[in-house]
Amino acid sequence: MIFGLPPLTWALIALFAPAAAALVIGVVAPLRKQGKPAAYLAVGVAALSLFAAIALLVRQLGAPGQVLVATTRWLPSSGQTLAEIGVRLDGISVPMLLVVTLVAACVQVFSLGYMADEPPPAFGRYFGYHSLFIFSMNTLVLAPNVLQLFAGWELVGLTSYLLIGFYWQKPSAARAAVKAFWTTKLADMGFVAGVVLLFVATGGFGWTAPSDPKLHMWIGLGLFLAVMGKSAQFPLHVWLPDAMEGPTPVSALLHAATMVAAGVYLIVRANPLFQAVEVRELMTWLGAFTALFAATIAVVQTDIKKVLAYSTCSQLGYMVSALGAGSLMGGYFHLTTHAAFKALLFLGAGSVIHAVHSNELGDMGYLWPKMKVTALTFIVGALALAGVPGLAGFFSKDLILEALYEKQLWGPLGMLMAAAFLTAFYMGRVVFLAFFGKRTKKTERAHESGPTMVAPLILLAAVAASAGYFGKSLAKMYGTAYHFHLGAVGGVATALGLGGLLLAYLVYGKGSVPESSFAFLAPVGRLARSGAVDKLYLFGFQKVALGLAGAIGWFDRYVVDGLINLLGWATIMGGRRVRKLQTGNVSDYVYAVIAGAVVLATWGILR
Repeated sequence: MIFGLPPLTWALIALFAPAAAALVIGVVAPLRKQGKPAAYLAVGVAALSLFAAIALLVRQLGAPGQVLVATTRWLPSSGQTLAEIGVRLDGISVPMLLVVTLVAACVQVFSLGYMADEPPPAFGRYFGYHSLFIFSMNTLVLAPNVLQLFAGWELVGLTSYLLIGFYWQKPSAARAAVKAFWTTKLADMGFVAGVVLLFVATGGFGWTAPSDPKLHMWIGLGLFLAVMGKSAQFPLHVWLPDAMEGPTPVSALLHAATMVAAGVYLIVRANPLFQAVEVRELMTWLGAFTALFAATIAVVQTDIKKVLAYSTCSQLGYMVSALGAGSLMGGYFHLTTHAAFKALLFLGAGSVIHAVHSNELGDMGYLWPKMKVTALTFIVGALALAGVPGLAGFFSKDLILEALYEKQLWGPLGMLMAAAFLTAFYMGRVVFLAFFGKRTKKTERAHESGPTMVAPLILLAAVAASAGYFGKSLAKMYGTAYHFHLGAVGGVATALGLGGLLLAYLVYGKGSVPESSFAFLAPVGRLARSGAVDKLYLFGFQKVALGLAGAIGWFDRYVVDGLINLLGWATIMGGRRVRKLQTGNVSDYVYAVIAGAVVLATWGILR
């Protein structure tokens, strides 16, 4: 019993309370159209889910290795059960449940202030979507098997589409939502293939890997393709920057700890299915490349939300690379710490955007005197992301780099080291330009945000500052060892991070150096603005896919249909010719019979 209730009850509360709120908001039109009552209902339910997750974490900390699985029959067939549905509470699912509900609750409270100017019906609809998203994500997190996880995975994709396209009347937001949906759906075909192969190989949907090495590899590759889409790994990262068209709190919810982290969680949850050597190598190298590629693009972004979007791509690359190198602790621990400081950064960016009514860094400047709480909390998040010693990101990032060093994976390690330097540089750039740069017209009337927006910032800043010190407790729940020590690799990474911050100060610190003076970044900026990867996809679609489809259509129309039409024409024309033999005269038929008899007799004699 936890706080008077069994753990299963708390799990069901965390899972179904948001679903009930989404149902009520969706069905009871007057509640939704009034806006605020729906918002308060959603926030209250999010807080209840968070409390349930805390209760479950307390239980798990008391017995780190304990596993509780409660399921019921699902998909019965011929007296047998093809799959089960239920909840699984263990050291993997419970911490993730806390991460999801904590970020969701903070985002919903923040949204009360940030979205307050929306029309009441849109305000209520927004919070209905939020509640549905929490239910979808919790369904994924608590899944006892791969099939239920897939169901939650698809629900997350649907609700993220709704949230990204919240401003559906804005063409760019509608396009971004469709782009995110179809990019992730393309990748999800790998998930479908992996699930089917898993059932064929094992007869079920558990986490156990098949004995056939080739099937093991193909299952892992299929599932990893889905991870690439959901967690925005190169080259399927293209949807994430465009998704910034959604409201800023949505960016914090989807792109900090929840939707994009679902791919990393899948690797951790179904870790035995990702043990094929080929899959592990692909994860290590692709994750490291994504980390460096996205960090490089983030350096030249002028939209504060896009800087954070590419930063998310980069940090997800860190996690994937760590898991590929076999460091479950490094990858999962970084997911946990990253959730806190990236949600903090997105919400801090939202506070700034709310004050200056612009996403552009060029419209911000010298906000420090006017928004000290936002500035301080944002700086905490930026320093944690940069890996400054003592903050959360320092501990988890060091574990990742040490894991790569121990496996002597020098290529990925070098890319992640370079990404560490760039991460510190672009976050320093954002801080100095937004809070200490030159004043602009849009910052003259800026002021600190209200209490509903500031309170989540303070809470998340406290978590971002302290989460790194809970590594040992988390490791016990994960079932892995954790011994933090700052070795040579960690020392170099720390020096690179501090060097990146110093360089950002030297270039942007006093606001006297124009952005254009950093000339060597101009080619990177042109590459980022050109949308090279998007153009490659567009070329592949327009020239290759549509060209191939056109060729297949021509072949079908003129060859396949042509042969059938030719056969029909030959039949009709042949019938017309043969019809002339039917004269209707009895004597003609007698002569035909005699001629036939002569032919048959001649053939018999000659034979």
